Amino acid sequence: MSSTKKQEEKSSLHPRNKNRKRYDLAALVTSFPELENYVRPNKYGDDSIDFSDPVAVKTLNKALLHHYYGIKNWDFPDENLCPPIPGRADYIHQIADLLAENNLGNIPTGAHITGLDVGVGASCIYPIIGVTAYHWKFIGSDINPKSIASAKHIINANPQLKDKIECRLQQNKKHIFVDIIGKEEKIDFTLCNPPFHSSPEDAAKGTRRKVKNLSGKKEKNPRLNFAGINDELIYEGGEYKFIDQMIKESKKLSNNCFWFTTLVSKQANLKGIYRSLKKIEAQQIKTIPMGTGNKSSRIVAWTFFTEEEKKVWSATRWKN
Repeated sequence: MSSTKKQEEKSSLHPRNKNRKRYDLAALVTSFPELENYVRPNKYGDDSIDFSDPVAVKTLNKALLHHYYGIKNWDFPDENLCPPIPGRADYIHQIADLLAENNLGNIPTGAHITGLDVGVGASCIYPIIGVTAYHWKFIGSDINPKSIASAKHIINANPQLKDKIECRLQQNKKHIFVDIIGKEEKIDFTLCNPPFHSSPEDAAKGTRRKVKNLSGKKEKNPRLNFAGINDELIYEGGEYKFIDQMIKESKKLSNNCFWFTTLVSKQANLKGIYRSLKKIEAQQIKTIPMGTGNKSSRIVAWTFFTEEEKKVWSATRWKN
């Protein structure tokens, strides 16, 4: 089988993912001409972009959002994390399927469905995809005022996002849900892409490894292809400690949210996460596999609702 043929379909992506097939660069360039500056033949002779170049990656993502999601104005500071669109879309589609399980197999859509994106970031990417794909409403929280300002700028620059996404600043860096979710507020799901690294040294090491894998070059101080500032990438104790704190706070808000969810990048963290979820007596725990390219990940979801309480929630909140 030729290398081109192998890349025709990214079979690990969700069936509803708009980028399940290989990027149609010709169509993307037509929609977003700026992308043409970064299109080059790869080692197989096929048109591609340099995925180790952060500017090329950001321009590709602008083109994807413009062409597939109708988002014409998407920009943010270059130091912020630039998310890969297909993987972010997969998380949203998996959330939709999770909600459908308690809605007779039908995905609940519309503005009466509310999601909370923990760490919305400067790019506001999860709410953008959730709003355009399923017409949900979102709350986006972040500890960085500049990221909140950037997300608000994107929302205001795109008419289809206005009044659909509310940004909230988390002023206490020790908290995740506390002070963000109101005492009487009802949220249908949370989602989060937690900080992955435990220290700047750990982040730098990961960057060198990623760039080497993408470009084949060994660089001492490479630029991160998806960029990212410390708040987005680093948390004391790393991914596990962040998720453990999230789990503890979810118990305090057990009646406010139907499904709490988070990405878990490191498989080694799962054992501790399951132990924490058992300790807080979650009613149901689900692990949903995720995979994009050569990277495998998973979503861990938990709820405090019994089956009867789930029926009441969906019957009262999810009727279109």
